[in-house]
Amino acid sequence: MIILDTALQRREAEGRPIRVGMIGAGFMGRGLANQIVNSVPGMLLVAVANRTLAHAERAYAEAGVEPVRVENAGELDAAIEKGTPAVLEDAFELIKAVHLDCVVDVTGAVEFGARVTVAAIERGLPVVTMNAELDGTVGPLLAHRAREAGVVLTGADGDQPGVQANLLRFVKGLGVTPLVAGNIKGLQDEYRTPTTQKAFAERWGQDPYMVTSFADGTKISFEQAIVANAFGLTVPKRGMNGWDHEGHVDELTTRYEVDELRELGGIVDYVVKAKPGPGVFVLGTHDDLKQRHYLELYKLGTGPLYSFYTPYHLCHFEVPNSVVRAVDFGDAALAPPAGPRVDVVATAKRDLRAGATVDGLGGYDTYGVAEACAVVRAENLLPMGVAEGCLLRRDVPKDTVLTYGDVTLPPGRLVDQLREQQEKLFA
Repeated sequence: MIILDTALQRREAEGRPIRVGMIGAGFMGRGLANQIVNSVPGMLLVAVANRTLAHAERAYAEAGVEPVRVENAGELDAAIEKGTPAVLEDAFELIKAVHLDCVVDVTGAVEFGARVTVAAIERGLPVVTMNAELDGTVGPLLAHRAREAGVVLTGADGDQPGVQANLLRFVKGLGVTPLVAGNIKGLQDEYRTPTTQKAFAERWGQDPYMVTSFADGTKISFEQAIVANAFGLTVPKRGMNGWDHEGHVDELTTRYEVDELRELGGIVDYVVKAKPGPGVFVLGTHDDLKQRHYLELYKLGTGPLYSFYTPYHLCHFEVPNSVVRAVDFGDAALAPPAGPRVDVVATAKRDLRAGATVDGLGGYDTYGVAEACAVVRAENLLPMGVAEGCLLRRDVPKDTVLTYGDVTLPPGRLVDQLREQQEKLFA
Protein backbone atom coordinates (compact mmCIF):
# COMPACT_ATOMS: atom_id res chain seq x y z
CA MET A 1 0.00 0.00 0.00
CA ILE A 2 2.97 2.33 0.44
CA ILE A 3 3.17 3.18 -3.26
CA LEU A 4 -0.40 4.44 -3.22
CA ASP A 5 0.27 7.35 -0.89
CA THR A 6 3.06 8.66 -3.12
CA ALA A 7 0.76 8.38 -6.15
CA LEU A 8 -1.84 10.49 -4.36
CA GLN A 9 0.78 12.99 -3.21
CA ARG A 10 1.93 13.40 -6.80
CA ARG A 11 -1.62 13.95 -8.00
CA GLU A 12 -2.23 16.52 -5.27
CA ALA A 13 0.98 18.40 -6.13
CA GLU A 14 0.10 18.37 -9.83
CA GLY A 15 -3.48 19.51 -9.26
CA ARG A 16 -5.08 16.49 -10.96
CA PRO A 17 -6.95 14.63 -8.20
CA ILE A 18 -8.82 11.41 -8.89
CA ARG A 19 -12.47 12.36 -9.33
CA VAL A 20 -14.80 9.87 -7.67
CA GLY A 21 -18.54 9.45 -8.04
CA MET A 22 -20.29 7.52 -5.27
CA ILE A 23 -23.58 5.66 -5.73
CA GLY A 24 -25.45 5.16 -2.49
CA ALA A 25 -25.38 7.23 0.69
CA GLY A 26 -26.16 4.89 3.56
CA PHE A 27 -24.11 4.22 6.66
CA MET A 28 -21.03 3.02 4.78
CA GLY A 29 -21.39 5.68 2.10
CA ARG A 30 -21.40 8.46 4.69
CA GLY A 31 -18.23 7.09 6.22
CA LEU A 32 -16.53 6.90 2.82
CA ALA A 33 -17.59 10.42 1.91
CA ASN A 34 -16.07 11.75 5.11
CA GLN A 35 -12.87 9.78 4.51
CA ILE A 36 -12.31 11.06 0.98
CA VAL A 37 -13.22 14.65 1.77
CA ASN A 38 -11.15 15.01 4.93
CA SER A 39 -8.34 12.45 4.79
CA VAL A 40 -7.35 11.74 1.18
CA PRO A 41 -5.39 14.51 -0.57
CA GLY A 42 -5.16 13.82 -4.27
CA MET A 43 -8.74 12.53 -4.48
CA LEU A 44 -12.07 14.35 -4.75
CA LEU A 45 -15.58 13.10 -4.13
CA VAL A 46 -17.17 15.09 -6.94
CA ALA A 47 -20.68 13.63 -6.76
CA VAL A 48 -23.03 11.40 -4.80
CA ALA A 49 -26.05 9.80 -6.44
CA ASN A 50 -28.90 8.59 -4.27
CA ARG A 51 -32.60 8.24 -4.97
CA THR A 52 -33.28 10.28 -1.82
CA LEU A 53 -31.36 13.50 -2.30
CA ALA A 54 -31.49 14.38 1.37
CA HIS A 55 -29.40 11.30 2.15
CA ALA A 56 -26.78 12.30 -0.42
CA GLU A 57 -26.70 15.80 1.04
CA ARG A 58 -26.32 14.33 4.52
CA ALA A 59 -23.23 12.40 3.41
CA TYR A 60 -21.59 15.63 2.29
CA ALA A 61 -22.86 17.62 5.27
CA GLU A 62 -21.35 15.18 7.76
CA ALA A 63 -18.06 15.68 5.94
CA GLY A 64 -18.40 19.46 6.29
CA VAL A 65 -19.31 20.15 2.66
CA GLU A 66 -22.33 21.88 1.12
CA PRO A 67 -23.14 20.38 -2.31
CA VAL A 68 -25.35 21.62 -5.10
CA ARG A 69 -28.25 19.70 -6.59
CA VAL A 70 -28.02 18.75 -10.26
CA GLU A 71 -30.32 16.71 -12.48
CA ASN A 72 -28.21 15.39 -15.34
CA ALA A 73 -24.69 14.67 -16.56
CA GLY A 74 -24.31 18.04 -18.24
CA GLU A 75 -25.09 19.93 -15.04
CA LEU A 76 -22.83 17.60 -13.11
CA ASP A 77 -19.90 18.19 -15.47
CA ALA A 78 -20.44 21.95 -15.10
CA ALA A 79 -20.35 21.60 -11.31
CA ILE A 80 -17.17 19.52 -11.45
CA GLU A 81 -15.51 22.11 -13.67
CA LYS A 82 -16.32 24.74 -11.05
CA GLY A 83 -14.98 22.54 -8.25
CA THR A 84 -18.40 22.25 -6.64
CA PRO A 85 -19.50 18.89 -5.17
CA ALA A 86 -22.90 17.78 -6.43
CA VAL A 87 -25.74 15.45 -5.55
CA LEU A 88 -28.30 13.93 -7.90
CA GLU A 89 -31.00 11.29 -7.90
CA ASP A 90 -30.08 9.50 -11.10
CA ALA A 91 -27.02 7.24 -10.81
CA PHE A 92 -27.03 6.65 -14.56
CA GLU A 93 -26.63 10.38 -15.19
CA LEU A 94 -23.67 10.36 -12.81
CA ILE A 95 -22.07 7.58 -14.83
CA LYS A 96 -22.48 9.59 -18.04
CA ALA A 97 -20.42 12.52 -16.68
CA VAL A 98 -17.24 13.24 -18.62
CA HIS A 99 -15.20 14.55 -15.68
CA LEU A 100 -15.23 11.33 -13.69
CA ASP A 101 -12.39 8.85 -13.07
CA CYS A 102 -14.01 6.13 -10.96
CA VAL A 103 -17.35 4.97 -9.59
CA VAL A 104 -17.86 3.41 -6.15
CA ASP A 105 -20.98 1.31 -5.55
CA VAL A 106 -21.99 1.29 -1.89
CA THR A 107 -25.63 0.28 -2.41
CA GLY A 108 -25.73 -3.41 -1.46
CA ALA A 109 -28.68 -3.79 -3.86
CA VAL A 110 -28.32 -6.65 -6.33
CA GLU A 111 -30.61 -5.62 -9.22
CA PHE A 112 -29.84 -1.91 -9.06
CA GLY A 113 -26.15 -2.62 -8.48
CA ALA A 114 -26.11 -4.85 -11.56
CA ARG A 115 -27.58 -2.09 -13.71
CA VAL A 116 -25.18 0.61 -12.57
CA THR A 117 -22.17 -1.70 -12.81
CA VAL A 118 -23.04 -2.72 -16.36
CA ALA A 119 -23.58 0.93 -17.29
CA ALA A 120 -20.22 1.96 -15.79
CA ILE A 121 -18.38 -0.83 -17.59
CA GLU A 122 -20.00 0.14 -20.90
CA ARG A 123 -19.01 3.74 -20.20
CA GLY A 124 -15.40 2.57 -19.63
CA LEU A 125 -15.21 3.64 -15.99
CA PRO A 126 -13.32 1.71 -13.31
CA VAL A 127 -15.70 0.44 -10.64
CA VAL A 128 -14.93 -0.20 -6.98
CA THR A 129 -17.77 -2.24 -5.53
CA MET A 130 -18.68 -2.68 -1.88
CA ASN A 131 -21.65 -4.69 -3.11
CA ALA A 132 -20.68 -8.21 -2.03
CA GLU A 133 -24.21 -9.43 -2.69
CA LEU A 134 -23.93 -8.53 -6.38
CA ASP A 135 -20.36 -9.80 -6.62
CA GLY A 136 -21.32 -13.15 -5.11
CA THR A 137 -24.21 -13.53 -7.55
CA VAL A 138 -22.83 -12.48 -10.96
CA GLY A 139 -19.35 -11.17 -10.15
CA PRO A 140 -17.49 -13.57 -12.47
CA LEU A 141 -19.54 -12.46 -15.48
CA LEU A 142 -19.19 -8.76 -14.62
CA ALA A 143 -15.44 -9.18 -14.16
CA HIS A 144 -15.27 -10.88 -17.57
CA ARG A 145 -17.15 -7.99 -19.14
CA ALA A 146 -14.86 -5.48 -17.46
CA ARG A 147 -11.76 -7.24 -18.76
CA GLU A 148 -13.18 -7.26 -22.27
CA ALA A 149 -13.88 -3.53 -21.96
CA GLY A 150 -10.38 -2.86 -20.66
CA VAL A 151 -11.51 -1.47 -17.31
CA VAL A 152 -11.02 -2.56 -13.71
CA LEU A 153 -13.92 -3.91 -11.65
CA THR A 154 -12.73 -4.60 -8.13
CA GLY A 155 -13.86 -5.40 -4.64
CA ALA A 156 -12.83 -3.00 -1.93
CA ASP A 157 -9.85 -2.84 0.36
CA GLY A 158 -10.79 -2.63 4.03
CA ASP A 159 -13.80 -4.90 3.98
CA GLN A 160 -13.05 -8.46 5.05
CA PRO A 161 -12.87 -9.99 1.54
CA GLY A 162 -10.41 -7.30 0.44
CA VAL A 163 -8.33 -7.76 3.59
CA GLN A 164 -8.25 -11.50 2.94
CA ALA A 165 -7.19 -10.86 -0.65
CA ASN A 166 -4.27 -8.68 0.42
CA LEU A 167 -3.25 -11.24 3.02
CA LEU A 168 -3.49 -14.07 0.50
CA ARG A 169 -1.28 -12.19 -1.94
CA PHE A 170 1.21 -11.48 0.85
CA VAL A 171 1.29 -15.12 1.93
CA LYS A 172 1.73 -16.37 -1.62
CA GLY A 173 4.59 -13.91 -2.01
CA LEU A 174 6.38 -15.70 0.84
CA GLY A 175 6.24 -18.96 -1.08
CA VAL A 176 3.50 -20.28 1.21
CA THR A 177 0.58 -22.19 -0.36
CA PRO A 178 -2.69 -20.88 1.12
CA LEU A 179 -5.10 -23.66 2.04
CA VAL A 180 -7.62 -21.81 4.23
CA ALA A 181 -8.87 -18.25 3.84
CA GLY A 182 -10.87 -17.41 6.92
CA ASN A 183 -13.17 -14.78 8.35
CA ILE A 184 -13.67 -14.10 12.07
CA LYS A 185 -17.19 -13.39 13.33
CA GLY A 186 -18.53 -12.40 16.72
CA LEU A 187 -22.04 -13.79 16.22
CA GLN A 188 -23.81 -16.33 14.02
CA ASP A 189 -27.54 -16.96 14.34
CA GLU A 190 -29.44 -17.87 11.17
CA TYR A 191 -32.78 -16.90 12.67
CA ARG A 192 -32.08 -13.25 13.47
CA THR A 193 -34.52 -10.79 11.90
CA PRO A 194 -34.86 -7.00 11.50
CA THR A 195 -36.97 -7.10 14.65
CA THR A 196 -34.27 -8.74 16.79
CA GLN A 197 -31.59 -6.45 15.31
CA LYS A 198 -33.57 -3.22 15.50
CA ALA A 199 -31.97 -1.89 18.70
CA PHE A 200 -28.43 -2.60 17.51
CA ALA A 201 -29.13 -0.97 14.16
CA GLU A 202 -30.58 2.13 15.81
CA ARG A 203 -27.61 2.43 18.16
CA TRP A 204 -25.15 2.55 15.26
CA GLY A 205 -27.33 4.34 12.72
CA GLN A 206 -27.49 1.35 10.39
CA ASP A 207 -30.17 -0.35 8.32
CA PRO A 208 -31.73 -3.21 10.35
CA TYR A 209 -31.94 -5.42 7.23
CA MET A 210 -28.26 -4.95 6.54
CA VAL A 211 -27.40 -5.64 10.18
CA THR A 212 -29.53 -8.78 10.08
CA SER A 213 -27.64 -10.03 7.02
CA PHE A 214 -24.46 -9.81 9.13
CA ALA A 215 -26.00 -11.72 12.03
CA ASP A 216 -27.79 -14.47 10.10
CA GLY A 217 -24.73 -15.52 8.10
CA THR A 218 -25.81 -14.19 4.70
CA LYS A 219 -23.13 -11.52 4.51
CA ILE A 220 -20.26 -13.78 5.52
CA SER A 221 -21.44 -16.35 2.99
CA PHE A 222 -21.25 -13.75 0.23
CA GLU A 223 -17.90 -12.48 1.49
CA GLN A 224 -16.33 -15.92 1.53
CA ALA A 225 -17.85 -16.82 -1.83
CA ILE A 226 -16.20 -13.87 -3.55
CA VAL A 227 -12.85 -14.71 -1.93
CA ALA A 228 -13.23 -18.28 -3.16
CA ASN A 229 -14.08 -17.12 -6.67
CA ALA A 230 -11.12 -14.73 -6.76
CA PHE A 231 -8.57 -17.33 -5.60
CA GLY A 232 -9.91 -20.64 -6.91
CA LEU A 233 -10.98 -22.00 -3.52
CA THR A 234 -14.05 -23.99 -2.48
CA VAL A 235 -16.07 -24.77 0.68
CA PRO A 236 -15.46 -27.80 2.95
CA LYS A 237 -19.21 -28.41 3.08
CA ARG A 238 -22.47 -26.52 2.63
CA GLY A 239 -22.36 -23.52 4.94
CA MET A 240 -18.62 -23.95 5.70
CA ASN A 241 -17.40 -25.22 9.08
CA GLY A 242 -18.24 -22.13 11.09
CA TRP A 243 -16.63 -23.41 14.26
CA ASP A 244 -17.02 -21.72 17.63
CA HIS A 245 -13.46 -21.06 18.75
CA GLU A 246 -12.79 -18.72 21.65
CA GLY A 247 -9.02 -19.06 21.41
CA HIS A 248 -6.50 -17.45 19.08
CA VAL A 249 -6.62 -18.07 15.34
CA ASP A 250 -3.10 -19.55 15.55
CA GLU A 251 -4.68 -22.53 17.32
CA LEU A 252 -6.74 -23.32 14.21
CA THR A 253 -3.69 -24.90 12.56
CA THR A 254 -4.58 -28.10 14.43
CA ARG A 255 -8.25 -28.13 13.37
CA TYR A 256 -7.66 -29.05 9.73
CA GLU A 257 -6.24 -32.08 7.92
CA VAL A 258 -3.67 -30.77 5.45
CA ASP A 259 -4.16 -33.65 3.00
CA GLU A 260 -7.91 -32.97 2.88
CA LEU A 261 -7.29 -29.27 2.27
CA ARG A 262 -4.85 -30.08 -0.53
CA GLU A 263 -7.32 -32.48 -2.12
CA LEU A 264 -9.97 -29.75 -2.15
CA GLY A 265 -7.49 -27.24 -3.55
CA GLY A 266 -7.94 -24.91 -0.58
CA ILE A 267 -11.08 -23.66 1.14
CA VAL A 268 -12.81 -20.60 2.50
CA ASP A 269 -14.17 -20.82 6.03
CA TYR A 270 -15.11 -18.79 9.10
CA VAL A 271 -14.94 -19.06 12.86
CA VAL A 272 -17.02 -17.46 15.58
CA LYS A 273 -15.57 -15.69 18.66
CA ALA A 274 -11.91 -16.29 17.79
CA LYS A 275 -9.25 -13.75 18.63
CA PRO A 276 -8.14 -11.33 17.33
CA GLY A 277 -11.43 -10.30 15.86
CA PRO A 278 -13.12 -9.10 13.87
CA GLY A 279 -10.35 -9.85 11.43
CA VAL A 280 -9.24 -12.43 8.91
CA PHE A 281 -6.74 -15.26 8.71
CA VAL A 282 -4.94 -17.45 6.20
CA LEU A 283 -3.53 -20.89 6.92
CA GLY A 284 -0.94 -22.25 4.53
CA THR A 285 1.91 -24.70 4.03
CA HIS A 286 5.49 -24.42 2.84
CA ASP A 287 7.08 -27.39 1.08
CA ASP A 288 10.68 -26.18 1.35
CA LEU A 289 12.22 -27.72 4.48
CA LYS A 290 14.91 -25.03 4.56
CA GLN A 291 12.29 -22.28 4.67
CA ARG A 292 10.28 -24.18 7.29
CA HIS A 293 13.39 -24.05 9.47
CA TYR A 294 13.34 -20.25 9.15
CA LEU A 295 9.61 -20.05 9.81
CA GLU A 296 10.10 -21.94 13.07
CA LEU A 297 12.90 -19.56 13.99
CA TYR A 298 10.53 -16.64 13.33
CA LYS A 299 8.01 -18.11 15.79
CA LEU A 300 5.43 -19.38 13.27
CA GLY A 301 5.65 -22.91 14.60
CA THR A 302 6.71 -26.21 13.10
CA GLY A 303 3.94 -26.57 10.52
CA PRO A 304 2.65 -28.16 8.45
CA LEU A 305 0.09 -25.34 8.64
CA TYR A 306 1.23 -21.80 9.39
CA SER A 307 -1.07 -19.04 10.58
CA PHE A 308 -1.18 -15.49 9.23
CA TYR A 309 -3.78 -12.97 10.26
CA THR A 310 -4.91 -9.36 10.15
CA PRO A 311 -6.61 -8.41 13.43
CA TYR A 312 -9.04 -5.85 12.02
CA HIS A 313 -10.94 -4.72 8.95
CA LEU A 314 -11.52 -1.02 8.48
CA CYS A 315 -14.09 -1.00 5.68
CA HIS A 316 -14.54 2.48 4.24
CA PHE A 317 -11.22 3.78 5.58
CA GLU A 318 -9.32 1.76 2.99
CA VAL A 319 -11.65 2.09 0.00
CA PRO A 320 -9.66 5.05 -1.41
CA ASN A 321 -6.73 2.62 -1.73
CA SER A 322 -8.87 0.53 -4.08
CA VAL A 323 -9.68 3.60 -6.13
CA VAL A 324 -6.00 4.45 -6.60
CA ARG A 325 -5.11 0.86 -7.40
CA ALA A 326 -7.81 0.73 -10.06
CA VAL A 327 -7.28 4.15 -11.63
CA ASP A 328 -3.49 4.58 -11.50
CA PHE A 329 -2.23 1.00 -11.50
CA GLY A 330 -4.95 -1.08 -13.18
CA ASP A 331 -4.84 -3.40 -10.18
CA ALA A 332 -7.91 -5.05 -8.68
CA ALA A 333 -7.90 -5.60 -4.94
CA LEU A 334 -10.30 -8.50 -5.46
CA ALA A 335 -11.74 -9.88 -8.72
CA PRO A 336 -12.63 -13.35 -10.03
CA PRO A 337 -10.30 -14.31 -12.91
CA ALA A 338 -12.57 -17.04 -14.26
CA GLY A 339 -15.84 -18.82 -13.51
CA PRO A 340 -17.49 -19.12 -10.10
CA ARG A 341 -16.38 -21.74 -7.59
CA VAL A 342 -18.71 -20.95 -4.69
CA ASP A 343 -22.26 -19.62 -4.69
CA VAL A 344 -24.65 -18.43 -1.98
CA VAL A 345 -28.01 -20.18 -1.87
CA ALA A 346 -31.28 -19.07 -0.30
CA THR A 347 -32.40 -21.08 2.73
CA ALA A 348 -35.77 -20.80 4.48
CA LYS A 349 -35.47 -18.92 7.76
CA ARG A 350 -38.99 -20.01 8.68
CA ASP A 351 -41.71 -22.17 7.11
CA LEU A 352 -42.57 -20.45 3.84
CA ARG A 353 -46.01 -20.74 2.28
CA ALA A 354 -47.01 -21.05 -1.35
CA GLY A 355 -48.21 -17.77 -2.82
CA ALA A 356 -45.97 -15.59 -0.66
CA THR A 357 -43.30 -13.28 -2.07
CA VAL A 358 -39.79 -13.75 -0.70
CA ASP A 359 -38.53 -10.66 1.09
CA GLY A 360 -35.08 -9.09 0.83
CA LEU A 361 -31.64 -9.99 2.13
CA GLY A 362 -31.44 -9.77 5.89
CA GLY A 363 -35.19 -10.12 6.13
CA TYR A 364 -37.62 -12.54 7.73
CA ASP A 365 -37.80 -15.24 5.05
CA THR A 366 -34.34 -16.47 4.07
CA TYR A 367 -30.68 -16.62 5.01
CA GLY A 368 -27.79 -17.38 2.68
CA VAL A 369 -25.31 -20.24 2.92
CA ALA A 370 -22.21 -20.87 0.82
CA GLU A 371 -22.21 -23.92 -1.43
CA ALA A 372 -19.94 -25.29 -4.17
CA CYS A 373 -21.14 -24.25 -7.61
CA ALA A 374 -21.14 -27.82 -8.89
CA VAL A 375 -23.72 -28.72 -6.24
CA VAL A 376 -25.76 -25.59 -6.94
CA ARG A 377 -25.98 -26.52 -10.61
CA ALA A 378 -26.68 -30.20 -9.99
CA GLU A 379 -29.50 -29.48 -7.54
CA ASN A 380 -30.86 -26.38 -9.33
CA LEU A 381 -30.53 -24.37 -6.11
CA LEU A 382 -31.79 -20.78 -5.93
CA PRO A 383 -29.04 -18.16 -5.50
CA MET A 384 -29.61 -15.81 -2.59
CA GLY A 385 -28.94 -12.84 -4.84
CA VAL A 386 -31.99 -13.57 -6.99
CA ALA A 387 -34.38 -14.75 -4.25
CA GLU A 388 -35.83 -11.35 -3.36
CA GLY A 389 -39.18 -10.78 -5.01
CA CYS A 390 -39.65 -14.39 -6.11
CA LEU A 391 -43.17 -15.86 -5.82
CA LEU A 392 -43.33 -19.18 -4.00
CA ARG A 393 -44.99 -21.95 -5.99
CA ARG A 394 -45.17 -24.35 -3.05
CA ASP A 395 -44.54 -24.57 0.67
CA VAL A 396 -40.87 -24.68 1.72
CA PRO A 397 -40.05 -25.95 5.24
CA LYS A 398 -37.71 -24.06 7.55
CA ASP A 399 -33.97 -24.63 6.88
CA THR A 400 -34.63 -26.04 3.40
CA VAL A 401 -32.59 -24.62 0.54
CA LEU A 402 -34.88 -23.19 -2.12
CA THR A 403 -34.63 -24.34 -5.73
CA TYR A 404 -35.59 -22.63 -8.97
CA GLY A 405 -38.47 -25.09 -9.08
CA ASP A 406 -39.87 -23.64 -5.87
CA VAL A 407 -40.35 -20.13 -7.23
CA THR A 408 -41.46 -17.95 -10.10
CA LEU A 409 -38.93 -15.23 -10.91
CA PRO A 410 -40.06 -11.61 -11.25
CA PRO A 411 -40.19 -10.62 -14.92
CA GLY A 412 -37.65 -8.43 -16.66
CA ARG A 413 -34.79 -8.44 -14.14
CA LEU A 414 -31.27 -7.86 -15.41
CA VAL A 415 -29.73 -10.01 -12.68
CA ASP A 416 -31.56 -13.08 -13.99
CA GLN A 417 -30.29 -12.40 -17.50
CA LEU A 418 -26.75 -11.97 -16.19
CA ARG A 419 -27.02 -15.13 -14.15
CA GLU A 420 -28.09 -17.10 -17.23
CA GLN A 421 -25.24 -15.61 -19.27
CA GLN A 422 -22.76 -16.45 -16.51
CA GLU A 423 -23.87 -20.08 -16.44
CA LYS A 424 -23.53 -20.38 -20.22
CA LEU A 425 -20.16 -18.62 -20.35
CA PHE A 426 -18.50 -20.72 -17.66
CA ALA A 427 -20.32 -24.02 -18.19
